[in-house]
Amino acid sequence: MTGVSGGADLTAPRVVLASGSPRRRELLGGLGVTFEVIVSGEDEDSTQTDPHALAAELALLKGRSVARAHPDAVVLAADTVVAVGADLLAKPATAAENEAFLRRLSGRTHDVYTGVAALHGAAESVEVARTRVTFRTLDDAEIAHYAATGEGLDKAGGYGIQGLGMALVERLDGEYSNVVGFPLSVVIRLLRGAGVPVWGSVRGADRPVGVAGA
Repeated sequence: MTGVSGGADLTAPRVVLASGSPRRRELLGGLGVTFEVIVSGEDEDSTQTDPHALAAELALLKGRSVARAHPDAVVLAADTVVAVGADLLAKPATAAENEAFLRRLSGRTHDVYTGVAALHGAAESVEVARTRVTFRTLDDAEIAHYAATGEGLDKAGGYGIQGLGMALVERLDGEYSNVVGFPLSVVIRLLRGAGVPVWGSVRGADRPVGVAGA
């Protein structure tokens, strides 16, 4: 599957997005990068309980599973983890579970971590972005209404900030695109560090520095 072409330099490395997320596809296309989508079949299993380390590990696992078959390409992979205190919220399986997630988040601040990995041949770089998100206090009717839309069922934490879920949020501290699942400041830095032009530019100052936190 081919992404959005931005008229990238023909000498630039081939780019593969190892994610089927339409949100990541849209955001990457907006950077003017020509890319293919090859979804990782890697199981998202890990014994990690630290959300920062987990996001990095899962992004690398996804990226490696695709990079093995495409060593010539710059493979970009991402994974988002939502943490409320010491608890991790994955993707709710049902509307009832989504309601339970929203009750946990209501009136509280939680952390969203997205690991982004760029792999090219033997080279691997990974960074993790963190955004603190505060929900306003939700009543039962609001929780039931949002859960019934189904929007949160395929999203870590059970909400989509780029959609109706925006109305749940009172405040952000950090990068908005990180909460969507693809922190663009990190993505741009990793791509340019791998020699991929973004908006027609490759800048050495934006080279990745390995695992980084926020």
